[in-house]
Amino acid sequence: MRSHVFTNTVVAIVGLAFAGSGFAQMVDSQGKRIDAFMVDEAPLLDGVLDDDAWAFAAVITDLYQVTPEEFSNPSEDSQIYVVYTKDALYVGARFYDREPDKIGALVLRQGDFSWGEDTITVMVDPLNQGRSGYAFDLTANGLRNQALYQNVTKQNWSWQGIWHGEARMDDQGWIAEIEIPFKTLSFDPSNDVWGLNVGRYIGRKTEQIGWTSRNRDMNPSAFGEMTGMSGAEKGIGLDVVPSARVSQTKDFEAGVSTDSVEPAIDVFYKLTSSLTASLTVNTDFSGTSADARQINLTRFGLFFPEQRIFFLQDTDIFEFGQIGGQDFEDPSTISRVERESGRPFFSRRIGLSGGGETIPIDYGGKITGRAGGWEIGALGIRQEPFQTLGASDLFVARVSRNVFEESSVGFILTSGDPDSDLDNTLAGVDFRYLNTRLSSGSTLEGSVWFQQSDTEGVDGDDAAYGISLRVPSAEGLRYGIAYKELQENYYPALGFVNRTNVWDFTADIGYTWFPAGGSIQRVFSGVDYQRIETLDNQLQSQLVSIRALEVVNGSGDSINFHYQLIDEVLDAPFEVSDGVIIPVGEYAFNQYCINVGTGQHRRIALEGFYCGGEFYDGDISAPGAEINWRPNEHFRFGFGYQLSDIDLPYGSFTTKLAS
Repeated sequence: MRSHVFTNTVVAIVGLAFAGSGFAQMVDSQGKRIDAFMVDEAPLLDGVLDDDAWAFAAVITDLYQVTPEEFSNPSEDSQIYVVYTKDALYVGARFYDREPDKIGALVLRQGDFSWGEDTITVMVDPLNQGRSGYAFDLTANGLRNQALYQNVTKQNWSWQGIWHGEARMDDQGWIAEIEIPFKTLSFDPSNDVWGLNVGRYIGRKTEQIGWTSRNRDMNPSAFGEMTGMSGAEKGIGLDVVPSARVSQTKDFEAGVSTDSVEPAIDVFYKLTSSLTASLTVNTDFSGTSADARQINLTRFGLFFPEQRIFFLQDTDIFEFGQIGGQDFEDPSTISRVERESGRPFFSRRIGLSGGGETIPIDYGGKITGRAGGWEIGALGIRQEPFQTLGASDLFVARVSRNVFEESSVGFILTSGDPDSDLDNTLAGVDFRYLNTRLSSGSTLEGSVWFQQSDTEGVDGDDAAYGISLRVPSAEGLRYGIAYKELQENYYPALGFVNRTNVWDFTADIGYTWFPAGGSIQRVFSGVDYQRIETLDNQLQSQLVSIRALEVVNGSGDSINFHYQLIDEVLDAPFEVSDGVIIPVGEYAFNQYCINVGTGQHRRIALEGFYCGGEFYDGDISAPGAEINWRPNEHFRFGFGYQLSDIDLPYGSFTTKLAS
């Protein structure tokens, strides 16, 4: 059956690709362009647009509504100002609002959840290739967030770059001023045309306004152009981040205390404007944000994204084969663990044990950048001995070349195993296809990839390969299909895999529409499907997820209803909780979930859900709720609670999660 599924997947992908090629003609990108002007003296960031520099700025006023009704007139007027010095790009904005007392500005602390806030987003593509870029968000309260485009349709909001912003509200609306230092960006000094886009979000109306877009999306492929960007300098291009860990250990029985001080340093240096070298010594990750807590009722581990700054720098360069989750605008109900399985490089494998314990790093270095259509990344780490393991030398290299207008071909090499003293290497090649210029306004993306691992003492059956095609779309029909095979001895020691000796087929289809007029803004219905079998065609898991209804109104309030048909085959007993063991066997069970939430711009934002139905050969009842009360920007009270009550013939148990 495996060969039939793979063959049918290839045939379906080829057919969909040819069908898509009938639409793959250039559409009008609107050709928007501004001429930026360089000034000697930078404007002062104080939330007032009265500096002399702004008098020389290029002015953008032709913003339009992106959602809910693309290309329609926005409900409020906006004026954007763009100017630069040799050191930084400056963007100012005057956002008019006829109801200034209703501006979404309830979050004040950096790092807090800011969805629903009134926001300006500045997006730049310094290479103007329509493939990558940066996004900088500033709320009306001056809260900053930033993202790196890992590809045209996927952003990494964990990325951290140095930039500055100020905002101020008045009786006409609000004003924003943003400074983006060139040393934060990878750019080519010989290229004086950059990609640019600017967006405004009005939280209480869930209205997205932008300068350019395509199919309700403002990704790099749809950016306008900013000319005249000559004279930009990276400066010294040196950032040094020293730190120290101070600890005291006391033996109360012996009455002895031991003090220790462990200095550490991270250094980031721009070798060129588009090539960055990073060095870390005696690295301490204790200050990294904690992982979000999750309840795991599956047979497999969870997937936690990278949050450490050293590894997040230029993380998009190490992406391979489009393996992984879809972005926020195009989510999936298929487990992220399964979608990420088969990733050849996953930086959380470095400096962390399988149990999440920190493993000290002696030193490490990284070089990343882009030049002449090439993307280059190399990472080397010396990991200290841990428990019974000796010190490890870990290395990864990634090189890709831009081909066609938006596609790429590349390879990846890894060496070393952070969890074993055995030698392990991996080599992989991938082709990533992207066409954002379908006449329908949709995007066509696909990938083909192959990996071969080599583990000391293991011979044969150590390859993995996959193929996929997807048409994501913010409006109308969207669909995708993918197949991957992970052989029994495939082992990406520096990557991520949750099970091997399997093939994995996924497909999804859905439709989004934006009703004209009325209180309903967006409606979605669709189906996600996944089937996983062993390579000798024995069913392991199957999921049919019916996303019956997902509705959002003009204020951001939502209601979702999903129904899932699940099949699980256990070839070994599964201890789902202490002392509760589900025996070997085949299980078919159904579950449903309903979720209701209010818009995040509200002073009191509520979310509640209930999931119920069967769980293997028992029952599950899983309610949950979250409340956020923000009477003003200086005070926030939030509480969330999730409960899973499971009743099985072999025992009952309850899990609880409070946040």
